Amino acid sequence: MKHILLVDGYNMIGAWQALRQLRDTDFESARDQLVELMAEYQAAEGYRVIIVFDAYLVQGNASRYRKSGVEVIYTAKNETADEHIERLTNELKGRHVQIHVATSDMTEQNVIFGNGALRKSARELEIEVGIAKSTIDQQVKDTNETSRFSRISASPEVMEKLERMRRGLS
Repeated sequence: MKHILLVDGYNMIGAWQALRQLRDTDFESARDQLVELMAEYQAAEGYRVIIVFDAYLVQGNASRYRKSGVEVIYTAKNETADEHIERLTNELKGRHVQIHVATSDMTEQNVIFGNGALRKSARELEIEVGIAKSTIDQQVKDTNETSRFSRISASPEVMEKLERMRRGLS
């Protein structure tokens, strides 16, 4: 089963405390931080992540690009992120595809349920992202701890025996 997570970008920025505080001082950095957090989440969970940002009142064409492996979409003028996400849920659904939509917008949640997608509230996704980040941080720490002692690849049992020998304990 392929999992796709559609994220209402500004909804997350407005709901997550750290991003909301950053938004108040540097809006672009808040968007970049969300993309980086979602890239870590994508790597940890294996979801295809697509973040949709509103360009509803902004001049210009829609744009789409990849950043850190995450697909980022800015909607066209006069199109809301909600409308774009609704369209994507219809376009991407399939037999072996499970679509998840991250939004705390109740109206949007009702529409995506009707399209067969599952919802994640902003708070739920924030918690999941935090857990994924902690897991990645611990894996990096464990890897650094292991590689600090040795550049050879050995099982933990062998490494323990070598460490005991080094300390004169065996």
